[in-house]
Amino acid sequence: MDYQLDLPSAKTVAPHGALSKGLSSRQITMISIGGVIGAGFFVGSASAISAAGPAVLVSFGIAAILVVLVMGMLAELATANPDTGSFSTYAQQAMGRWAGFSIGWLYWWFYVLVIPLEAIVASDILGNWLGVPSMAVGVALIIGLTLTNIMSVKNFGTHEYWFSLIKVVTILAFIALGILALSGMLPGSASSGVGHLWQDGGFAPTGMPGIASALVLALFSFTGMEIVTIAAAESEDPRGNIRRAIKSVVWRMLIFYFGSIFVIVSLVAWNSPELQVGSFQSALAVMGIPGAATIIQAVILVGVASTLNSAIFTASRMGYSLAVRRDAPRSWAETTANGVPKVSIFYASAGALILLVANYTLPHTVLVPLIATIGTIALVMYLVIAISQVILRKRAIAEGKTLIVRFPLFPTLSYVTIAAIVSFLVLMAVVPGHQIELIVSSILTLALIVIGVILQRRDKALG
Repeated sequence: MDYQLDLPSAKTVAPHGALSKGLSSRQITMISIGGVIGAGFFVGSASAISAAGPAVLVSFGIAAILVVLVMGMLAELATANPDTGSFSTYAQQAMGRWAGFSIGWLYWWFYVLVIPLEAIVASDILGNWLGVPSMAVGVALIIGLTLTNIMSVKNFGTHEYWFSLIKVVTILAFIALGILALSGMLPGSASSGVGHLWQDGGFAPTGMPGIASALVLALFSFTGMEIVTIAAAESEDPRGNIRRAIKSVVWRMLIFYFGSIFVIVSLVAWNSPELQVGSFQSALAVMGIPGAATIIQAVILVGVASTLNSAIFTASRMGYSLAVRRDAPRSWAETTANGVPKVSIFYASAGALILLVANYTLPHTVLVPLIATIGTIALVMYLVIAISQVILRKRAIAEGKTLIVRFPLFPTLSYVTIAAIVSFLVLMAVVPGHQIELIVSSILTLALIVIGVILQRRDKALG
């Protein structure tokens, strides 16, 4: 018998419409491959390299191992019970309403903040190209992608498919050009060989503190891989799509993340001033590729549009799931004839638009302090997934149920994963520049937990 997690009782489920099954396996596959490669990776990788030097590869390696373990745990849960609420639903089933409520709202808040942050990057690029006010560009971009999401989930899938394909092709081309340059076969390249891996102060010029600092940055570069479990719930074969996506996590990381970072640190000195212009731009300039800055700006623009598209989709689906469980306004659970949660999409985008406009009208007073609230959400999410997997796996064993996907070496590896996540949280407390993120995020998390506990106790009191 397939292992099925217990669904919430009818008493906790609000009246709602059904989501569509409009995403194809091809779209899910492409979303899983390229959808998680956002503008943050193109822009933020330079900071990680500057922090650790070539040893940034170690930082990305450690972060990747943790993410692979967590995704393996999520695969076990998601294939057992595909649900658009994903880990929020599983947390409720494992630990109670307070857990599903708090992590669901944390995740919703995370992506409502991601929308304006990405729109700002896009508006700066397009605003300079077109000579129009940046705020107007950002507003138009959010509204445009919101409308396409409202029309149907197929529109989301189609846009994300092409956005992801462009990013995948670009990174593969970048890695191929880099290999040619490193081997001395690329005409016009100003560098060859991998000497920069050890010639500029050694492989780890900043030591363990640098590796630790880059480790935190690397971890956040991988945020978004869990989206496939949310999107797959709106496909005809959610279990099969989730299994295929999770199985490809390792080679995706090796090729896209490690491949591109390896090319950059091999071609460009980690302490080069040119690196601050942008890691990918600097590497392309060394390769002698004309128009490197414009090429990367165009790719960043595509990455921003992709992340925006996914953020609107993800926030709206988490809002829908929370509404179904009576943890958000019931109207958020209403769907259109096409099976789209229009009201939930509207509120996610409206919140993002308010933050975007506030950023331009009240610079540095609204968005900047709010950004600190998302600092540890990824780690909290991973911790919730790991704890939920342990609880629900033990429950399944006790009930004699079988698993479609089994996380290996249970429970030892599960406990090791939990310990690693806690270690990451401790690391944020000691690595300079991340303490404020940990403090603000912890306050927000605790506030939501308190609200969730109150709601849960109220439910028990009402019988």
